[in-house]
Amino acid sequence: MNTNLGRLAFVAGIAAAGAGVASAQERAPLLVNAAWLAGHLHDSNLVLLHVGDKKEFDEAHIPGAQFISLSDISDPNARLRLELPPVERLQRAFESRGISNDSRIVVYPGRDWYSPSTRVIWTLTYVGLGDRVSLLEGGMPAWRHAGQPVVADVKAPAAGHLTPQLHPEILADASYVLAHLHQPAVALLDVRSPQSYAGEEEQGMSRPGRIPGAQSLPLEALFDDKGDLKDRAAIAELFKRAGAKPGVEVVSYCYVGQRATMVWFAARVVGYDARMYDGSWEEWSRRTELPVETLRK
Repeated sequence: MNTNLGRLAFVAGIAAAGAGVASAQERAPLLVNAAWLAGHLHDSNLVLLHVGDKKEFDEAHIPGAQFISLSDISDPNARLRLELPPVERLQRAFESRGISNDSRIVVYPGRDWYSPSTRVIWTLTYVGLGDRVSLLEGGMPAWRHAGQPVVADVKAPAAGHLTPQLHPEILADASYVLAHLHQPAVALLDVRSPQSYAGEEEQGMSRPGRIPGAQSLPLEALFDDKGDLKDRAAIAELFKRAGAKPGVEVVSYCYVGQRATMVWFAARVVGYDARMYDGSWEEWSRRTELPVETLRK
């Protein structure tokens, strides 16, 4: 899906986009553009993470970038595809790419598919780096369009020194979701397709349907016909229509815990406290003791 983030410059200084672990003055902006990155490309504490196809990264990437995949930050022994691994694995994955406690991190997609990058940002936020990480507006396409250089060579960074400070307040597990069903202070948002939400398709999952009380907010609704993220007022209205009143906590889920990180990201943009259900429908549909609803025709 084409999800160009070029219209998100207006959120670059929003304090609510930070991880909630530092003052607003200390937080990195949620987004940076190509001009900002070009001006900071040689900062000693900058770490660039490229998310996408490894072959494309090998052919061309932003100078100094390190490649990272979702498999690097997932548990290879888990039953679920993108389940968070032990924190030691995350620490090794990030330190091997030069990340330390004081790093300034910019994540960018190699193409225009953004939810893998927001999954990386969500994970960095989980280990305590959310106030130091930004997403590059428009990703690699915007960097190229701005006439900025790309390279094929990769320089191995010096190993970082990271002390994880976990932030479970951005994570929801099945127990948390079950305990907060139908609670007015929590807006549970289903990010999957309307057909999946209605229980009309299984998408390879164990059961069709939805989590009881969840409202539908398909990821695609956040974007206009050109694939640009809608403006802040339009996004806020989408959340409102999906039952997320001002002041509630947003909990998003999808198929496997990837698409939902984009809605988690957007929720932060418009000022919500937000969690993402890591197991998402993959876990919920497998566990037969958990309730499932389908829409009645």
